[in-house]
Amino acid sequence: MAFGPSQFPLGPTTGKDLQVCISKNSTCCTKKMEEKYQVLARRDIQDLLQTSSSGLKLLISRYVAAFQETFEVLIRQAENHTNTIFQESYPSMADQAVGAVRELFTDVGLFLLGSELSVDELVQRFFDALFPLVYKHLINSGRGDVSPGYAECVRSLSRDVRPFGAAPGLLADQITSSGVSGKLLLQALHLSIEVINTTDHLQLSRECRRALLKMQFCPHCQGLTQSKPCRGYCLNVMRGCLASMAEIDTHWREFVSSLEGLSARMHGTLDLEQVLLGVHTLLHDAVGHALRNGASISKQVQKSCGSPSRRPAESVSVHHGSRRASLPLQAPVKATGEAFTSKRR
Repeated sequence: MAFGPSQFPLGPTTGKDLQVCISKNSTCCTKKMEEKYQVLARRDIQDLLQTSSSGLKLLISRYVAAFQETFEVLIRQAENHTNTIFQESYPSMADQAVGAVRELFTDVGLFLLGSELSVDELVQRFFDALFPLVYKHLINSGRGDVSPGYAECVRSLSRDVRPFGAAPGLLADQITSSGVSGKLLLQALHLSIEVINTTDHLQLSRECRRALLKMQFCPHCQGLTQSKPCRGYCLNVMRGCLASMAEIDTHWREFVSSLEGLSARMHGTLDLEQVLLGVHTLLHDAVGHALRNGASISKQVQKSCGSPSRRPAESVSVHHGSRRASLPLQAPVKATGEAFTSKRR
């Protein structure tokens, strides 16, 4: 902020109209200069606070980005791992289960990144979608295809028949227990940036503004443009200006301690990585439960849905020389490739 020639006095004045830079001697400052100096003093301290906090905000922002990326990579690894195990263990239905598996892990990723999704509901939706496939290919296999209407009827019975036993509830509990610490940590990191932002726009009291002006610029009025305040004087002024922020210090330290606790709880028996990469084990147990109770499940399904309404599988003929092979038509599964952060609700 530059001073125009008209703002400088032609010579030393008594400074009787000055409010802060009062001196018994003559002064080189006018009231207009004093007002501009006060604006400069306020701007300087705000710039200083922003510079001091920018490094911390950058560090936290990078940590948040890395944390989100780690979540997304883990989710995709778990999804691919589950599909691979499905392909090895249940090849007859693995391809048709890909969509349900993708939806499950996409929803889990959205939950971990902050979306207000019910883990119980998203897990149950997955098992609802899995039931018709297990019923058709494993429990009631070898009888051709079933109509979409019959498959939907089977799906609608999932929550009443409970073909997978306690598996849905167990998986939901594991995801919630292992994911809540990471979810809270991510939310807390976002909150910490907001807290730091409040210090960048600190409202300075009248006393603080006057003290800053007196310390930093009043010596200019005596021609001492190169002088700097002593350390003790400067610290006292800054303590007064930041007194309201001092109240935050205790809470901030407690906040940081809580973050450390959350981070520590992310490792252990319910480690999120172990839970997600171990989903296939629980699914194997769930399918096993359905197979062991196949007769009872079939009876309940037929009671509500009737006998399966069959239809021949659609096929396409492929010639290999003199041979002719019939391949079932399968709707292609589209890879989403979208990051969870772009799908958060």
